[in-house]
Amino acid sequence: MTVYCDPTRRPWPGGPDDRVPTVESLAALAAALDADPAEQLAVLGAGVPLAEALGCAEDYRINRPTLGVLLLRDQLEVTVLAAAIRAGVREVVPAGDPATLRAAAERSLRLSMQLGAAAPPGGTPQQRPEAQVVTVFAGKGGCGKSTVATNLAVTLAAGGTHRVCLIDLDLQFGDVGIMLQLAPDRTIADAIPMAGRLDEAGLRSLLTSYRPGVEVLLAPARPAEGDHVTRQLITELVAQARTMFDYIVVDTPPYFSDQVLAALDLTDRFVLVVTPDLPTLKSIRLTLDMFELLGYAAERRLVLLNRADSAVGLTVSDVERAVGSRMAVLMPSSRDVPVSVNRGVPLAVEKPRHPVSRAIGTLAERCAPEGGRAATHRRRGIFGRRS
Repeated sequence: MTVYCDPTRRPWPGGPDDRVPTVESLAALAAALDADPAEQLAVLGAGVPLAEALGCAEDYRINRPTLGVLLLRDQLEVTVLAAAIRAGVREVVPAGDPATLRAAAERSLRLSMQLGAAAPPGGTPQQRPEAQVVTVFAGKGGCGKSTVATNLAVTLAAGGTHRVCLIDLDLQFGDVGIMLQLAPDRTIADAIPMAGRLDEAGLRSLLTSYRPGVEVLLAPARPAEGDHVTRQLITELVAQARTMFDYIVVDTPPYFSDQVLAALDLTDRFVLVVTPDLPTLKSIRLTLDMFELLGYAAERRLVLLNRADSAVGLTVSDVERAVGSRMAVLMPSSRDVPVSVNRGVPLAVEKPRHPVSRAIGTLAERCAPEGGRAATHRRRGIFGRRS
């Protein structure tokens, strides 16, 4: 379950009782991992040069995202920690601390199992239906992103026919709670003490029920609390939620962060919200360029044009040419939308036949996989590409 690599031949630091295969080069590590797809953890010793260790971690983050990578260092430095996190290292551990190493290894192995990497003896990796993850994103605020996310969640729930988890990932200024008039008694910040050991009971204790079929994971009540929500915790939360729901709808802030990237990497459908104005068109073009850079497949993106019928001098064709993509859904402008927001009742609930609600219904149909459940998840992006 673990392979240790150190070219300077330092012995395995986890303790003499552990029997861990040891290799002396990154090439030998790659060969060992290729030979056993069930391996779930690679530990890079302090003797591995930092640049090579980070390159190795980044490669496995992309090509084998369920593999955990731990990095041992003789000295822990802030710059090293930051670079390691960006590269996809799960934890950086002091080289001379066996107890910390064993605890980090256990956390990483649990996370890998939650992500679906575990395989039964002599068998193939476990396959099971999991939630369809839909992330709603806009590169600029004021596009109606949270309105789309909340209405999409209740529409996908279909009156309780499906189980939907709505996650407010705007950790500083999330609006989902106020839009649904939910008291933030329990928020995503309450998951921080559960990091590395989150289970179904733990996640359920964090959720706030909205209506039949819709559970909400609210953003922190205080912006400062969001600073302590890590990328790894988001991965753990989404991985656990995928085993409990039919759909997960993630509302994001209007920028890329480690936490947002973690959610995007586990996403099946990307809903990109745009409005017919030049600043927003610029931001969505940059967003699409970033998606290309990160390897998020174009066929999994749905661009929604909000306020599509606004007479502002830009037609739908103008928007499509500027964005370089066809609009998957056209959502009309309506004063009923801000009225519904102020009342705390999504328009899709109050007026399901409204043109805006029908547009959301079209979006829901585009997001739903055949049979109403997600097929086996295929990861991609900065921490994993679609297989």
